[in-house]
Amino acid sequence: MSNKDIETLKEVLQSSPDNLPLRVMLGDKYFHLNQLENAETEYQIVLEYDKNNIKAKEGLAEIYFRRGKYSAVIVIVEELVSRQKVTERMLVICAKSLVREKSIDYAQEMYERILEHNPDFEDKELDENLRMPSFDFGDEDDFDEDDPFGFGFEGGLDDKDFFMEKPDISFKDVGGMEKVKEEIDLKIIKPLENAELYAAYGKKIGGGILLYGPPGCGKTYLAKATAGEINANFISVGISDILDMWIGRSEKNMGYIFEVARRNTPCVLFFDEVDALGASRSDMKNSSGRHVINQFLSELDGVDGSNDGILVIGATNAPWHLDPAFRRPGRFDRIIFVPPPDQLSKEKILEIIMNEKPKEKIDYKKIVEHTKYFSGADIKAMVDIAIEEKLKIALKTGVPEPINTNDLIQASKKHHASTREWFNTAKNYALFANESGIYDEILKYIK
Repeated sequence: MSNKDIETLKEVLQSSPDNLPLRVMLGDKYFHLNQLENAETEYQIVLEYDKNNIKAKEGLAEIYFRRGKYSAVIVIVEELVSRQKVTERMLVICAKSLVREKSIDYAQEMYERILEHNPDFEDKELDENLRMPSFDFGDEDDFDEDDPFGFGFEGGLDDKDFFMEKPDISFKDVGGMEKVKEEIDLKIIKPLENAELYAAYGKKIGGGILLYGPPGCGKTYLAKATAGEINANFISVGISDILDMWIGRSEKNMGYIFEVARRNTPCVLFFDEVDALGASRSDMKNSSGRHVINQFLSELDGVDGSNDGILVIGATNAPWHLDPAFRRPGRFDRIIFVPPPDQLSKEKILEIIMNEKPKEKIDYKKIVEHTKYFSGADIKAMVDIAIEEKLKIALKTGVPEPINTNDLIQASKKHHASTREWFNTAKNYALFANESGIYDEILKYIK
């Protein structure tokens, strides 16, 4: 593995640059000499010729792991797993990357996959972090044969058992996001407002859309505003509303929620962090998790009842973890990227947040120039920092201290944008796991 070997390979590749096995070999030699930058260049060239080259992807995963770019490792190995082309070594560095990224549940699944194929496998870091916990399900005397799932009632849930509301906000209350609102209007609101016209063409009213993007950019608020825009009922569903330790009860909870929505159309049924309920079944060893996903898919298809008049909105920060079956026609077939707000949107958001707060005349445009990469939540956090500084003075004087432009600029310097980490991860999926083009909007935004 000398420099002479490397020079020989480089000479051969000059006359035959598309000899991919030799180029992978050159990348491997650079890697073993710890010349990671050169190794990465060679593997990237291989992928330009053959985007599915497994050896090059494995080489990149090793490089990213050594550099501490754990999210990139996870993306590459997930893609290899989906193609059933993954080695034990790749599973190991992926599991370690997940541990270091604090994704313990997912690391546990990866660890179990390793042990399934190699029961004698040992690794100090993984063994210490991923030992299976023991569960205490209580005494047998607590088990009720007449109510094995602990529902405590007969005949199912009432509508009041779910938090259902009529939102008093609409699109006019959503700062910016004009492109996203226009897309929802065309794909969702217009069909609901012109139901008879759409019915004449045999088009069903309702359906599902998936909102994805970095956290804090208003996906939940946008879903609620959509319900307000069409004067529909709104039911917000979290993972705790569905999942239950008793076998079979999670599926029942899913069915009940859809049934409540069907009784109260028009209704927007909003699933926050939908990837937690619809994680890829190929990554699951737990059969109960698969049953919940199958029930979810069945309800989206309207197998047990019509979904006309129901708009199902899913929001996720990690669309790459959602089972591909959810993106088939009739389910979450409309996928909308919700990016961080642009400059004009930030001004509107800031103006809305500052409404009715003690303030001097504020130059919103000047402040926004200091909020690169900020989400709506980041802007709110920035205002909170400014308010806290003013409260320190007001508590001494007893008089509300008005907030000015400089206060908010100084606060912006104390807060770091929360979207950067998300885009680092999303970029990896857009580059290495984007065969369907689903993440093209991310690449456009980054550019």
